[in-house]
Amino acid sequence: MDSTAEKITKMQGYKLHVIETNKYKTNTIVWKMKAPLTKENVTKRALLPQVLQSSSAKYPTTTALRSYLDELYGATLYIDLAKKGEYHIISFTLEIANEKFLSDPTPLLKKGFELLAEVLAKPNLSGSAFHQETVNKEKRTLKQRIQSVYDDKMRYSNVRLLQEMCKGEPYALQVNGEAEDVEAITPENLYEYYQKAFLEDEMDLYVVGDVKEAEVKSLANELLTFDNRTAKKRESIEVQKKDQVQEIKEEQDVKQGKLNIGYRTNIVYGDKDYFALQLFNGIFGGFSHSKLFINVREKASLAYYVSSRLESHKGLMMVMSGIDLKNYEQAVGIIRDQLEAMKKGDFSDQELVQTKAVIRNQILETIDTSRGLTEILYHNVVAGKDIKLEQWITDMEKTTREEITAVANKIELDTIYFLTGTEAVK
Repeated sequence: MDSTAEKITKMQGYKLHVIETNKYKTNTIVWKMKAPLTKENVTKRALLPQVLQSSSAKYPTTTALRSYLDELYGATLYIDLAKKGEYHIISFTLEIANEKFLSDPTPLLKKGFELLAEVLAKPNLSGSAFHQETVNKEKRTLKQRIQSVYDDKMRYSNVRLLQEMCKGEPYALQVNGEAEDVEAITPENLYEYYQKAFLEDEMDLYVVGDVKEAEVKSLANELLTFDNRTAKKRESIEVQKKDQVQEIKEEQDVKQGKLNIGYRTNIVYGDKDYFALQLFNGIFGGFSHSKLFINVREKASLAYYVSSRLESHKGLMMVMSGIDLKNYEQAVGIIRDQLEAMKKGDFSDQELVQTKAVIRNQILETIDTSRGLTEILYHNVVAGKDIKLEQWITDMEKTTREEITAVANKIELDTIYFLTGTEAVK
C-alpha cells in the first residue's frame, strides 16, 4: 500500500500531487480542472479539451501532434470529462515511457511536461481566437458524441432518469453538454472561456511513477505556472423532496424496456457512513452475487441485465435494468422488495463477507493502474477531504451489519423511469 503515498505541494495556480512508485513501467501525468456545473458553460467545457488536444501553436495539426507523441516512444495523450457531484471535471492524461527502461538517454519526463505545457498553455490561435477549422471539426464531433447517447438506449435512459430526478439541479446537465448550445460556440467565445477556466478552475496536477519529487517540482515550476486563485465552490443546492415517488414512462420504438430507478442516499463521500453505503450497494445490486442480480435476473428471469451504482459526490443510487415490456410491474415490485429486505437487515453473513472481499479486490485492481490510482485519490479533492486509501479499506472492513442496515433506512426512492415500446402492454 505504500505505493499510494501522495505528496501534495501548493504550486502557482494549482496543487501538485506526486506519487513515487516503481510499480508501473510508464510515468503518468494527469492534469485536472474542476468547476461548478452550469448550463451557461457546460457545452463550452465539453468542447474545450477536444480543441486543446487537437493541435497547438507548435503542432498546428492533429497529425503533427500525434506524430510527436509517436516520437516519444509511443506516448499517449487523451482527455476525459466527468461529473462528480455538482462539478464538471476535465482531465488531460499523458502516459510516457520511463527512460530508465530505454537505452536512449532522452529525458522523457521533461519532454512529457513540455508537451503538456504546450497543449494547455500554448493553443493553436488565430489572433485572439482558436483556429477556426479546428473548432468547426471538434464541434461536429461533439454533436455526434451527444447524439450517440440518444442512439444508445441504455445510456439514454440513464440520462433521462437524471434529467427528471434532478430537474432544476445542475446534476441534470449532461457531461458532454447540450446539442442546441453547440452551434453558438465560436472560436472567439471559446477562447474567452479558455482564459476564464484557466483563471478560475480548481486545478490539480498528478504525477505517478518511478520519479523523484524534487525533479517533478522543478519541472512543474519551470513549465506550468498560472495565476493564483480561490477555486469556485458550487452553490449550495437545496434538493426539493418529492411528496410522492415520480413515475415516468416514455414510449419509443424499442423491443426491450429500459427500467431505471433513482434513489437519494442522503450520504456522500467523506460522510462517516460512506463505507457502509458502499457495502450496502454491493449487497443490494453492485455485484453478480447481489440481491438484484439473484432475485430479478436469476430467480424471476425478468431482466437481461440489472445492477445498481452510486454517485458518491451527489448522494444518488441508480438501478439500471433491461426488461421485457410486459414485466414492468413485477420487476419494480421485486426491486422494491430487495430494498425493504436490506432495511430489515435481511442479508447473510456470507453476503457481507463476500462483498467486503469483492470491494477490497476492486480497489486493489483499480490502483493497479496509475490512472485508476489517480481517480481514487482525486475523490478527496472533489469532496475537500483527506481520506487515505488504507483508511478507506480499514473502515470498510470493520463496517458492521447494523451500520449497513442504518444506511439502508436512509435511502429514499425518488424516481422510476421506464423507456417502453409503442406497443407495450398497458
